[in-house]
Amino acid sequence: MQQSHYDAVLFVSFGGPDGPDDVLPFLENVLRGRNVPRERMLEVAEHYHHFGGKSPINDQNKALIDALKQELAASGPDLPIYWGNRNWHPLLTDTLREMTAAGVKRALAFVTSGFSCYSGCRQYRENIQAAREAVGPQAPEIDKIRVFFNHPGFVGPMASHVRDAIAAVGQGSSTPVLFTAHSIPLSMASSSRYCEQLEEASRLVAEAAGVTNWKLVYQSRSGPPTQPWLEPDVCDAIRALHAESVPGLVIAPIGFISDHMEVLFDLDTEAADLCKELGIRMARAATVGTAPAFVRAVRDLIAERAWQLPERAALGRLPANHDVCPLDCCPAPVRPAAARRG
Repeated sequence: MQQSHYDAVLFVSFGGPDGPDDVLPFLENVLRGRNVPRERMLEVAEHYHHFGGKSPINDQNKALIDALKQELAASGPDLPIYWGNRNWHPLLTDTLREMTAAGVKRALAFVTSGFSCYSGCRQYRENIQAAREAVGPQAPEIDKIRVFFNHPGFVGPMASHVRDAIAAVGQGSSTPVLFTAHSIPLSMASSSRYCEQLEEASRLVAEAAGVTNWKLVYQSRSGPPTQPWLEPDVCDAIRALHAESVPGLVIAPIGFISDHMEVLFDLDTEAADLCKELGIRMARAATVGTAPAFVRAVRDLIAERAWQLPERAALGRLPANHDVCPLDCCPAPVRPAAARRG
């Protein structure tokens, strides 16, 4: 058995409310310091209340953690897994206190975001560092594993799910596929490789699924109307396809690893309702979730760092992402002066 250079894994995610009373406190955590109108926050709160005030993300994270525990026990490195969230319980600071009490000295962080941008990478590293500082000098060192947008274990299951969705539409390989990801401000996108990585992941999945008619679109915008965000929006893309008289389409949430609220509401509800209204047959491809190949991929990402393996699995035109983020990687977007004064 190889010697691990780490003694634990820290599973890091966004977090979500567990019931109706949690919704507004959770959203206030998410939006603290951001220039998002309260009306928009209350609108998003209704998305959660539409599903009983409970986000599915926590149960999905538990399922992935359980599957990963089994994979690590079977294939190594056999490390304990701790779970901490950015915005809701279990919160990172509480989890790092638990790790410190257990004697953990050095851990690898797996973040449930496969693409590089401030909110999907650097901000999580800042969250971890803030939690370490809150715990004190005995807090474990935490190293984040690389993003996995072009890992075979991510691309393969996504391609399989796209093929299944195309079969459900019943129009064959000519079916248009809309790959969706969370929209972010242009100022954030321009300082990261988010769009480049999403385009490459979409291309890889489309190629593996035998898809020639595809487009990368965005969803779940939350900023003020005056702030430019990535476009086109998925619903605008659906309307454009309707204008071309397409009878059916597939939506593939390439930017998400599980079916959480942005998928359930923005795609399975709003986008699905729009397709129904326009008379378009729609199928939504499943996210990777706990697909065995994806669970093995996460295990491999842990093993390559814990055992200092030289191989870095990656498909396509872009190399495997760096293990250690440079100091200038994915900087925080600079807010306009007017927004800062507000």
